[in-house]
Parts: sequence; C-alpha cells; structure tokens
Amino acid sequence: MNESPSGGPPAAPKGTVTRRAIERIKAMIGEGLLEPGRRLPAERDLAAELGMSRSSVREAIRALTVMGVLEARHGSGVYVTQLRAGDLLETFGVVAGLSRGPRLVELLEVRRVLESTAAALAAARITPARLAVVEGHLAAMEATDDPEEILAHDLAFHREIAAAAGNETMAAMLEGLSSRTFRARVRRGHREEGAFERTRREHAAIHRALAARDPEAARAAAAAHVGGVEQWLRDRADPEDLST
Repeated sequence: MNESPSGGPPAAPKGTVTRRAIERIKAMIGEGLLEPGRRLPAERDLAAELGMSRSSVREAIRALTVMGVLEARHGSGVYVTQLRAGDLLETFGVVAGLSRGPRLVELLEVRRVLESTAAALAAARITPARLAVVEGHLAAMEATDDPEEILAHDLAFHREIAAAAGNETMAAMLEGLSSRTFRARVRRGHREEGAFERTRREHAAIHRALAARDPEAARAAAAAHVGGVEQWLRDRADPEDLST
C-alpha cells in the first residue's frame, strides 16, 4: 500500500490524478469558464484553483495539448484552441491510418454509415455550384483509365459531398477515415477485374440521387458503394490482404 508522506491515506496513483486534472480542465472549458481562444491561468494559479499539484496540472496540459484541446504558444502561454472538429479529430485520423486486419473492416463499417448519412444530407442541402463540382469529378473519373487519377477524383468527389452535408464534425470524421479506406480501394481496383468500372457506376448513381434531391436514394447509393469495398475485404481469405 502506498501511504502518503504524512502517514495518511494512500496517495492516488499519478496517472489517476492526472486524469482527474484533465477532466477538471475539460469541465471548465465545457462550462464556459475557459472559452475558446482564451489563455489558461498560470500553472501555479490553475493548480491552486483545482486543488492539485503543479506536476499533475502540467501533465494534464501536455495531454490536452496533444489532443488538440489546448495550444502552447511560445513566449505567450497556453490557450484553449478554437475547438474545431477537424483539429480535434486529428488523433482519430492517425488511429484510422494505423488500423489493420478486422479493425480496417470496422472502419469501413463506420465509413458506410457516415458516408450514407452525409449523402442523404447533401441531397437536401447541396448548392448548384457544389453539385457542378461533384459532377466535374465524376466526369474526370469517366474520362481516364489511370487508377491514380480515378482514385484522386474519387476522394475529391466524396469530400465535396461531405462538405455539402453541412456538418463539420461528420466531414472531419470522414476525412480521417478516407486515407486508410482509400488504400483499400486501391488494392481492390488492382486485384478485382472491373472494379474501376463498377466504381464509376456507383458514383454516377450517387450523383443522380444528389441531382434529383432524393435523400433516400442518395443514402442507398452511398451505402452500396462503400459496402462493396467492405464486403470485398470481408471475403479476403488471406489476412495479409487486410494488413497493408
């Protein structure tokens, strides 16, 4: 048992105290006591306010900085970031990029749900100008047989739809998933005959639903598109097909 230096009750493990400090600082932000863009109090003052040691507060600040919640500015102090979804979900993108095997299939499940929802929202909200951009990427995909060009326009096509959905958090999550599932589509395109032609048809179906302002048709077309890659990965007998 770890007793405190004074012989009192056992001291809490350092990690537990740090987690508590993280939660307390997050609570202050959530309650509006620390607004986005505001400078944190000096470490000594913040530790006194929280009733915790300076070392625990320092570790909490470091952790929240890594998460993107706080930002250290040289010579100025530590500030609450603007809490933009894209910044806060960078860690999610890193995790997605390192996933392998069955976890990659799970990521495609998540992408299927988000992509279909984004397409449904976009069908109701997309502007004529953005729809024209989506159509341009579709036309570019149909005009080339270069796999890299096809897949570059594939990514841009979906990015425009996510932006048209009008939900910044959803768009950031889809962006975090895109690089890893992009590589899955590359492998499928090179290994499965007719995969790129199927990709063009699936994108055309999504575009038709967007142009018709039909959310349910857009939802179904996007789910079928991502679901095809997902099923392709599920059917791989060789685990190495899911690991690179």
